[in-house]
Amino acid sequence: MCTGIRFTDTAGNMFFGRNLDWTQGYGERVVATPPSAQVPAAFTRPYDRATGHAVIGMGIVVAGIPLYFDCGNDQGLAVAGLNFPQSARYAAEPVGGTVNVAAYEFPFWVARNFATVDEVRRALAHVTVVAKPVNEQLPVANLHWIVADKTASIVVECLEDGLRVWENDVDVLTNEPDFGWHRQNVRNYLMLDENEPAHATWGAATLSPFGSGMGMQGVPGDYSGPARFVKVAFVNNHYPQQKGEAANVTRLFRTLGSVAVPEGCARMADGTYEKTLYTSCFSASTLTYYHATYDDPQIRAYPLASCDLTGTAPVIVAAVA
Repeated sequence: MCTGIRFTDTAGNMFFGRNLDWTQGYGERVVATPPSAQVPAAFTRPYDRATGHAVIGMGIVVAGIPLYFDCGNDQGLAVAGLNFPQSARYAAEPVGGTVNVAAYEFPFWVARNFATVDEVRRALAHVTVVAKPVNEQLPVANLHWIVADKTASIVVECLEDGLRVWENDVDVLTNEPDFGWHRQNVRNYLMLDENEPAHATWGAATLSPFGSGMGMQGVPGDYSGPARFVKVAFVNNHYPQQKGEAANVTRLFRTLGSVAVPEGCARMADGTYEKTLYTSCFSASTLTYYHATYDDPQIRAYPLASCDLTGTAPVIVAAVA
């Protein structure tokens, strides 16, 4: 389970973030990849940038390859992968005449090579996402992705009938089912309202609301993908626009906090519990990555400007605050 969101502030600056919900971590750290990093590619891609965009985000490094769970680049483009176990259908083998990208490298490939959502949109018309594992110890993860910049967000899904790019006008993503289903399902909740309901008259009785928040009656409260999608879409699109970095970082963490999963509420078949392992935020204007964990809710900042970007390999980044 995971949840991702995007929004802009009063000046049009983008903030992008996600909850990563799972039963265990993988030793993930904040990782920066310099523009000149020599990262092995899963397939030959002659048109990949030799010197790419600088990238920062959460992930692990395996054999010199940054496996990003979510990340942003020096142009303000961001991408996150969310669990999509039932519906994801990658190609079994690379396809000739297309740009072949392994699922594990998709976030980094996007962030390293492109500056805008529009560039990504155009490139995806010629892309095949391939079910190639990074090694024998790490199986292929079935994911879909949200990609965003200051202008828009899209959802990228590999389905039974091929790769699909959805325009994401609600700027959120969770898990199963596919985005098209979620986008239609939101229509079941169009009566939700942030306003206090008006008084009603039933015969001689005048019924008054107990107080504010009653316009939200009917919003789903469980931790399933459909429920979190509806709730976070409402909160994200009704939260008043904010001014300044601090207020918008607060907005992002509070919005994702509305669908954060506490331990004990989402039990897996093996008896373990999913919970929100971490929440992240990427500020496209300051190029700062923010991060807080389940056990340590203090928000820590990782400015891209503070990273050593002169090398040729991904580096682990220390927080500055």
